Amino acid sequence: MNYYPIFLDLRGKKCLVVGGGEVAQRKVESLLASKAKVTLVSPKITPRLRAIVKRRSVTYRPRKYRKGDTKGFFLAYDASADTRVHKLITKEALDNRLLLNVVDRPKLCNFIAPAVVQRGNLVIAVSTGGASPAMAKKVRQRLERIFGREYEKGLRLLSALRRELMRRSLSASDRRRIFTELAGSRLLDYIREGKKGTVDRLLSRIAGRGWNLRRLRVRL
Repeated sequence: MNYYPIFLDLRGKKCLVVGGGEVAQRKVESLLASKAKVTLVSPKITPRLRAIVKRRSVTYRPRKYRKGDTKGFFLAYDASADTRVHKLITKEALDNRLLLNVVDRPKLCNFIAPAVVQRGNLVIAVSTGGASPAMAKKVRQRLERIFGREYEKGLRLLSALRRELMRRSLSASDRRRIFTELAGSRLLDYIREGKKGTVDRLLSRIAGRGWNLRRLRVRL
């Protein structure tokens, strides 16, 4: 395994994106979704990035990358097509111990971005270690067919139930039994099929009488 899989908490972290094309756009959007504080450096940007800038969602520097631009950042993406910038930002990342991804240049990166399937709080990351992004994409597309929106709804339900059970004097072993049984049940099938009444009966049988979607304030 050439890369250690890890999920980063980027909330409030300063992150830099260099470049203004569609790849940079995707990086900006994913960082914003992770609640990072994003700075964008590029003389030209896509219309969608311009709209993001207009909403003041990012700090925008409408110019080419300059030496020292990485200072103070936790993570950076170089999505430019400028080999001079690649070399400069790679050296600075090494000097400043910065997490850096140079798009499509794995030898210049100290981390790589996986293909991602997200269903609410369920996040599945796929990596080929930089060997074949196309294969990672293919695997991601297959996973998207396997893991539908019922996983997002199911996790929302289980999260609400967990919060409520934690407020009660239920033992850890009882909570573990409840969630193990629910995870092994047909809960996700019933959610996918829209069988709310069956979900309520399942909750009542496994978690205890009276537990249902309405009580948990969960809408499917």
